[in-house]
Amino acid sequence: MADGKLVRDLIPQIIRASGAEPMVYVAGPEEYRERLRHKLSEEVAEFLTADDSAAAEELADILEVVHALALDLGLTPSRLEERRAQKAASRGGFAGKIVWTGNA
Repeated sequence: MADGKLVRDLIPQIIRASGAEPMVYVAGPEEYRERLRHKLSEEVAEFLTADDSAAAEELADILEVVHALALDLGLTPSRLEERRAQKAASRGGFAGKIVWTGNA
């Protein structure tokens, strides 16, 4: 993978508005998918080190990347939510705070 990092669509405009000229290119499909996966890892790492005041912002970043990954796989956000709900209905969610330590 070449140098650089995947950024939100409006970042080049924001950089230009600050008086600088960004050096950017549009990734091809394979590179885009690879960079999205790397971005997810990056955003999760930021969330894991964030304090409570920054956690919501980091979760929003994670969700943005998850939605982009879903679209790249052909899933709309609503279809992804359907899959999440189906899995929650069949296996539950995490609200119960249950920790498994093995079988007796």
